[in-house]
Amino acid sequence: MTPELLESYQKQFGCNFQQAKDVFPACLAYARQTLSESGLNHYLDAAKFLCNMGRGVEPVLIYLHEMPDVAVHLGEQVLQQVKDYGYKLARSPNKNALIPFLQTLPAVCRRIDTAQDFEQYLAMIDDFVEKTATVIHGHQSMYESPGMVELLDNMPKLLGKLTLEGIRNFIQYGVRNYRHAPDQQKEYFDLASPDARSIIARERHGTVFKDAQRHLEMLQQIMWDSDLPFVTYSTSMDQLIKPMPYIDEQAMRLPDVYDDLGDISGIDRYRAALAHMLAHKQWSSQLLADNFAPHMQLFISTFEDARVERLAMQRYPGLKKLWLGLHPIPPKGDCDSEKMACLRYRATRLSRALIDENFDAEDDVIAQHVERFNAVLAEKGDLSSIKDMQELGASYYVKTRLMTDSLPDVYFAHTDISYRDDNRCLWIHHEEYDEADEVIKNEYQSDETPTLEDGLPPRHYDEWDYLSESYRPDWCAVYERLNPSGDAGKVDKLLTKHDALIQRIKRLVEMLRPQNKKRIRFQEEGSELDLDVALRSILDYKSGSNPDPRINYSHTTDGRSISVMLLVDMSQSLNQMVANSNQTLLELSEEALAIMSFTVELLGDKFAIAGFHSDTRHDVRYHHIKGWSEHWGDEVKARIAGMKAQYSTRMGAAMRHAGHYLELQKTEKKLLLILTDGEPADIDSKDPQVLIQDTKKAVSELAQKGIYSYCINMDPKADDYVSDIFGNHYSVIDKLETLPQKLPEIFIALTK
Repeated sequence: MTPELLESYQKQFGCNFQQAKDVFPACLAYARQTLSESGLNHYLDAAKFLCNMGRGVEPVLIYLHEMPDVAVHLGEQVLQQVKDYGYKLARSPNKNALIPFLQTLPAVCRRIDTAQDFEQYLAMIDDFVEKTATVIHGHQSMYESPGMVELLDNMPKLLGKLTLEGIRNFIQYGVRNYRHAPDQQKEYFDLASPDARSIIARERHGTVFKDAQRHLEMLQQIMWDSDLPFVTYSTSMDQLIKPMPYIDEQAMRLPDVYDDLGDISGIDRYRAALAHMLAHKQWSSQLLADNFAPHMQLFISTFEDARVERLAMQRYPGLKKLWLGLHPIPPKGDCDSEKMACLRYRATRLSRALIDENFDAEDDVIAQHVERFNAVLAEKGDLSSIKDMQELGASYYVKTRLMTDSLPDVYFAHTDISYRDDNRCLWIHHEEYDEADEVIKNEYQSDETPTLEDGLPPRHYDEWDYLSESYRPDWCAVYERLNPSGDAGKVDKLLTKHDALIQRIKRLVEMLRPQNKKRIRFQEEGSELDLDVALRSILDYKSGSNPDPRINYSHTTDGRSISVMLLVDMSQSLNQMVANSNQTLLELSEEALAIMSFTVELLGDKFAIAGFHSDTRHDVRYHHIKGWSEHWGDEVKARIAGMKAQYSTRMGAAMRHAGHYLELQKTEKKLLLILTDGEPADIDSKDPQVLIQDTKKAVSELAQKGIYSYCINMDPKADDYVSDIFGNHYSVIDKLETLPQKLPEIFIALTK
């Protein structure tokens, strides 16, 4: 992106908050990658509107970070919807709910997949406000809804436990019972009351798609070699027309939850629906719908459903039991053909007979067509097609059609084959001007793909809330970049200054270097004969058995297998001068990093350096100083010389991001060293324990991944808090001027 173009976008943004200005280029780059030109304009206009609304900088920061992904997921019209609803909240007594509303949008969108469902979600919140707000003079709300903020804060938890219908029932219970008890209403929607836990337990049922998604994706790839994405639809937001699963060229549509059906679990219902739709994708082709009457389409689809299921059963026999368990059987004679239309009744009994050889339909026409159907499959197998089913379907309909098939009263009982899709994938509908539309589409189609020019998009991390003992989902945005370069000669001068220390470190390194040889046995080719194995092979040969040819061994150096990440605090406090010295903490840190890098380079361990600072949870900066594959040289020296100290210390998010890279290293031991001059803190966190406890949780998370965390702290008062975070895995540097000497010594002691 050119500076002129960036300046143009900044003028359109027009926000004067410095924090917003700082993150704007990175957010803009990601938005340009994901949004259309008109969507980008809506995005910038809405961000400017939120900035000028008088609610501080946080709403606009949240909007800048989160809305591109939300718009990609739900459609760009959601940008205007969120702007309008944000304005509505800001101008209402519930203005304190604006920030929770924006913060929870990413979690909400992980459960809602269409713009229509999002509108219903907003309507559900409006209904809650209408029923809980205090009303004056019968029409004017003067006071906020007591539980509004708590409800929105806990919406991610509710979405993780309940369907949308379950959340609606949960809200209605709270409104009904605590409308006139503000304190109890807050407790209920904060999920702190026994009633709240009981209602959640009552409303939680079935299998939620998000819980089964990973399993279904694996089945799709392994069994069907398909990577078609999933899109869910709500089973609670559309009451008049019950939606059905379907498949098209873009995605597979499945319900957001499946209840257990008798002895069949919700996850099995997902498996059944997935297998049926992918069987269509594997073996079905399309017919022109205009050539067939709707009634005839029904029976052609019935034969085609049965054909692909029979082919799938031959490949995966276990599907038969699953599908038959979900396939209903309308009782014989249950539909009175003189009083109602029995099309669905006949189609369901026919379908059962086609896939279940043990089912007797007690109908000669069905039996005749089942025989013809079986003959086609026996003769053609996988080479059979929908054309064959077209002939069978048309024949069956002609022989069974009745005058009453067009009656408005249709038989529906026992005809819902719930795992089957709506078969739209089988039919092409020709409409006027289709060809012209295709020409226009091809004429304006572009092969250009937008690129991300201004750095990587943010990576989001959860943050631990010690008060609720739960994670705040996607709470921190971490932006990474290469640290700017400075004068590499500055670092060379620092090394010259500590020449005596470097000579001593060289001697220590020589002692640490692996000297022992390790014997590798059972080699077909090697430096020496392994007598034990050779004798065993001779005995095997003499006894008539195949001898083991691996009768040699070789030697290798018993080396170190360790990866080390040094994470450096680059917060504003490093600019302070060290007592009895003419250096700042930052300059001492640069000296220590230079000597540390030199030490590890001599040892040959895998080693990386990164710095971090933060300006609220929306802007955690992660600076790459030395990469894993880089060697100690001028480029690394220049990045160390270019370090700058600014902003705050949100340590937990930075440690999680460092752990993300450290976890990828293929070594036996993984060590994360944190060099800092104080406790975790940030300007948007008023309670100091919040970030301390989050960092402690991050240490625990990394330990579960096999990463050992160790803190080198330059704060003389660190004993008051550092042990709470790192246990006994820390060192406090009381004499700061000794840091360049202490840091490599600590590393050597930890990695002996």
